[in-house]
Amino acid sequence: MATMWTIGADAADPPRLAEFWAAALGYILEPGYENDEHGASIVDPDDLGPAIGFLHVPEPKTAKNRLHLDLRVAGPGPRDALSAGRMRSKAAELVGLGAVQVREEFYGPELGHIVMLDPEGNEFCVG
Repeated sequence: MATMWTIGADAADPPRLAEFWAAALGYILEPGYENDEHGASIVDPDDLGPAIGFLHVPEPKTAKNRLHLDLRVAGPGPRDALSAGRMRSKAAELVGLGAVQVREEFYGPELGHIVMLDPEGNEFCVG
């Protein structure tokens, strides 16, 4: 039997980061954390993916995070104009939620993934 697991993330503003990632992933805010400025958690509404917890820490982010999330929206198969459109559309949606688009990375002539920063500067990719 597999071990249940959760992703934990440090945050300056846990509720804000939880709201961003819930919207980005199609998750919901976990009940019980509504008024807690020290922590927040999001869960998959279908209970398939892991929960993600955000814990307030006083120190700021100082370096590139070694572990990050990749949002897989391109679809199966080789990269093409359709997959590039899906990636760019999701990146634009995330910018509207407070993310920053850093750059596009190409696999040969095709868009491979888009490097982004969440509202607290944590790197992630849309691929």
